[in-house]
Amino acid sequence: MQVRRLIARTLVPLAITAGLVGCNSGDSAKVDPTGVVSIQIAEPQHLLPSNTNDASGIQVLSALYASLVGYDQSFKPVPDAAQSIEASDDHRVWTIKLKDGYTFHNGEKVTADNYINAWNYAAYGPNAQNNGYFFSRIQGFGATQLGTDPDGADGPKKADPPTAKTMSGLKKIDDLTFQVTLAEPFTEFETVLGYSAFYPLPNAAFSSPGVINEDFEAAPIGNGPFQMNGKWEHDAKVEVAKYDGFPGTKPKVGGVEFRIYLQPSAAYADVLSDNLDVIPQIPTESIVTAPDDLGDRFQRSSASQFQFLAFPTFEEEFKNPDVRKAISMAIDRDEIVRSVFKGSQQSARSFVSPVVAGYRENTCGEACEFDPGKAKSLYQSANGPNRLTLTYNSDGPHKDWIDATCNQLNANLGVECVTVPEAKIADLLTKVEEKKPVGIFRLGWTMDYPSMESYLGPLYTTKGSSNYYGFSNADFDRLVGEGAAAKTPEESIVKYQEAENILAQQLPVIPLRFTQNNFGFSTRVQNVVVDLFSRIDLNQIEVLG
Repeated sequence: MQVRRLIARTLVPLAITAGLVGCNSGDSAKVDPTGVVSIQIAEPQHLLPSNTNDASGIQVLSALYASLVGYDQSFKPVPDAAQSIEASDDHRVWTIKLKDGYTFHNGEKVTADNYINAWNYAAYGPNAQNNGYFFSRIQGFGATQLGTDPDGADGPKKADPPTAKTMSGLKKIDDLTFQVTLAEPFTEFETVLGYSAFYPLPNAAFSSPGVINEDFEAAPIGNGPFQMNGKWEHDAKVEVAKYDGFPGTKPKVGGVEFRIYLQPSAAYADVLSDNLDVIPQIPTESIVTAPDDLGDRFQRSSASQFQFLAFPTFEEEFKNPDVRKAISMAIDRDEIVRSVFKGSQQSARSFVSPVVAGYRENTCGEACEFDPGKAKSLYQSANGPNRLTLTYNSDGPHKDWIDATCNQLNANLGVECVTVPEAKIADLLTKVEEKKPVGIFRLGWTMDYPSMESYLGPLYTTKGSSNYYGFSNADFDRLVGEGAAAKTPEESIVKYQEAENILAQQLPVIPLRFTQNNFGFSTRVQNVVVDLFSRIDLNQIEVLG
């Protein structure tokens, strides 16, 4: 990704940024291959591949594990830990052959069983894994899920247990080959395999078949370029060291300290004083001064992140789509981009990022156009609540824009609007998972893989892994399914776009912005690359001696 310093304040077109690399001034003769680089993250919610879907947790896991596939400059999947991935003519049966020579950090050889066991654990309903959704396409997934009983006279009955502990669609061919049979054709299955949910697990991860060691998450054992150096120190750091036995591309640093910050402003101050090497997203209040503060060490690159406000649609006051539409129309996105972000982000009026094929401008239509008069009239006729709460995580750079949004809602709808910070994104996600009252809540989404489906399936299908708002629409689910089963990418896009049109009508979330990576780094490092997934490329970064 392109990381040269840019003066333009708008989102950089992908065609310009793809495949370019920038760096600060440095001398390759002074590079220290044993140096340790420090990178800011938030407190992860989890560090188990099947349960991790927050950006900070995925950044750590990307150091510890190697993906089956990576992506080329056109964002097409290319084998990484896989030797080859072949599909049947109908895209239902996929044969995955692994490269020989990969080992886990404890010395175990990586085999087909390690993928099969990890995927079955992720899919098994009673394990309640956040990423279990990603295995729902595999034949036999339904049998691994808890059954649902209707409410009886004495209240809800206990759910029926699954009829199987493993998916019938996973079959070992030999130690380095396994076959995946899908319930329905899915042309993009190879693309999906680049996501962290599909990492393997060593035998040491399990205390018994299908049961994870309770202490495994404190020090995960992966198959990637780095291994854990000690244990996860909650709210402090996660340290990893280069794994000499890794057969793939070797990193150019000796290790990484993922340093956990509760306040982005503190991380920025540490970068300025060379006490932190990389801040992946500069706080909004420092965007204007960053070019002077950091010089060429302030850089930008394209990102796939989509920022939005989400409604708990299961709560009575937000069930009416007109209430949600009125709130959206009362927000002046462009003004917030100008005043808070100083033009460094792009207003969003669609539900998928411009970086993926199939993106269309302004799919949200009237609901995303700023019209305070219509907004207030619609809000009153729909009996919107007199008080609104906006909840956000304060370990990210969100306070300024959340406050500005709340002020607009107060002025334009004539309601009392208050903002409530949660100390950590992990805490916010836990609360919304448990359906605790948080009001309207802020979320961001970075694609898991380069496809429209990554912005639709996980976020809005009834059983989507990150559908925190309780949205359910049978037509939407059907269209996403038809898109996944289409014979060509072009046919898939047509169905995905039809599904996106339903989101514009129902508005379970309010599109706000498409972000850029606005990042900075210390004088100790060079070749700092932040990719479309908003992750630091640990194969590029170097420490200066």
